[in-house]
Amino acid sequence: MRLVLLGAPGCGKGTHSAWMTETLGVPQVSTGDILRAAVAAGTGLGRRAKTFMDTGQLVPDDVILGLVRERLGAADAVGGFILDGFPRTIPQAEGLEAILSARGESLDRVIKLEVDRVELVRRLTARRVCPGCHAVFNLDFRPPRRPGVCDACGADLVQRDDDREETVARRLEVYERQTAPLVDYYRQRNLLAAVDGNGGYALAREQVERALGREAGGR
Repeated sequence: MRLVLLGAPGCGKGTHSAWMTETLGVPQVSTGDILRAAVAAGTGLGRRAKTFMDTGQLVPDDVILGLVRERLGAADAVGGFILDGFPRTIPQAEGLEAILSARGESLDRVIKLEVDRVELVRRLTARRVCPGCHAVFNLDFRPPRRPGVCDACGADLVQRDDDREETVARRLEVYERQTAPLVDYYRQRNLLAAVDGNGGYALAREQVERALGREAGGR
């Protein structure tokens, strides 16, 4: 299956991508991951992206789409993929559609995880990360066994700057402004399935499986 997973920061995209990847047997594709990999590998697109990243500018759509095109052409993505948090804008959605169309492919479904703003702020400000092994915890629903200490490597956990309340509020405003037109774009193409993520993981997963049909729940 070829899927797009949309949702605000803190909605659970990473959690749901994990089980979907295992169940469907397709890779999760994050633009953040492929950007970092391309920069680390020193590819042509990676070097170009780095020039923007080093000066704090947004990486242009043509660079992002070039990286996505390369990643979706990899052997593990032949049978499908889960795009996590991409596209973010209408031009990116149109670019993705052109990439797939050139290969005789199209998206099967766009899943949007919907969580109330108050709940998103609560989840994000409760998140703690390990600077050593990058494990992620949440003080509300997945706390470490020892307060403030990583279960995996024993390092002291930290709160990322972008998980502080004032920063979270700005991130959500940007997301809502960018994504509202994208939701309409996919709804008009009969691809969008909205999933209520306020009730927790199990209930949201049931809705996602129904939206995907037998490919997910019946495999």
